[in-house]
Formats: sequence, structure tokens, C-alpha cells
Amino acid sequence: MSVKYKIRDQTKLHFVTFSVVEWIDVFTRNIYKDVLIESLTYCQKYKGLVVYAWCIMTNHVHLIISSEDGFKQEDILRDLKKHTSKKLIKLIKDNPQESRKNWMLWLFSSAGKRNSNNKDFQFWQQDNHPIELNSNEMMDQKLTYIHNNPVEAGIVDEAENYLYSSARDYSGRTGMIKISFIQ
Repeated sequence: MSVKYKIRDQTKLHFVTFSVVEWIDVFTRNIYKDVLIESLTYCQKYKGLVVYAWCIMTNHVHLIISSEDGFKQEDILRDLKKHTSKKLIKLIKDNPQESRKNWMLWLFSSAGKRNSNNKDFQFWQQDNHPIELNSNEMMDQKLTYIHNNPVEAGIVDEAENYLYSSARDYSGRTGMIKISFIQ
């Protein structure tokens, strides 16, 4: 396993980001974002994932996570990325309304051929950039960063108005994924 994936203390909260290869804007369509929502929810229910904050942007995902006792965060992330990669490639292939299909599949195939770990396609970049959040200041900074990402990108003017983010939960509304609040 690459050291880039290494999360040394499973009991700590971590800020992770994973990005689509070539920074392809896949998540401009809700059907693709919904695959991530379903997969995160599955990992919460069956793989010990604890989500404190999240945001799906057009070409990357930010999370603040931990794991329940007996589960490893890097294993959860590996499985999440593997599953969503396969599911999203198939969804793109099978989507008759996807105008960017050939271009995206060509890029995913090209990335896959350059990486000996893949058979055909590579959807996600290899690393997750895990950052251990070992202070309240770091937690606050990353939480603010995650929630302001759609505002900075010009998608919404207020963080809590972005449907695909936990900013809704932190503003007192109900979001799409059950979260544990950072205390």
C-alpha cells in the first residue's frame, strides 16, 4: 500500500480529498453525484465510516471522516473509490444523454493504461491527501474550507444552499447524508 494512503491513527478525524483523473468535471450531473451519496451511505452502514463533513464538487470530493472501532479508514476509502469508479464508468457508458461520453471514457482509458494497477480505466487519482485533524483550529479551518468550496466556485452564494454538502446540516437543515457533528 502506498504511503500516500496511510492513515496512522484510526481513532483521529482526517480531512481527505480525492479527485477525478485529469480533473474531469464528471459531477456536473446529479446522477453521478448520487452514486457517491449512495456509496457513502453504504459505507456508513456496513463499513464503519463516520462522516463529519463532506462536499461533492464537479471534479473532486472533500470529507472529514473517522471510522468505528475495528475498521480502517484507508480500507474504507479504497473500497469506496473502487466501487464508485466501476459504477460511475458503467453509468457514463450507459447514459444516452451523456454528450461527453467518448471524451471522458478516452481520458479514463488513457489514465488506466498509464497505471499498472488498473485493467482498463482509472476514474480517481491515486492519492487521498489525508490530513490528521489534531486540533480544534485545524478542524474549524477544514470544515470552513469544505463548506465554502461551492461558494468560492460560484455554484451558490451561501454554503447551506448547496445540496451536495454537509453545510446544510451545520446550518440546522437536513442534508443528504447522516453526519456526526464535530464537537
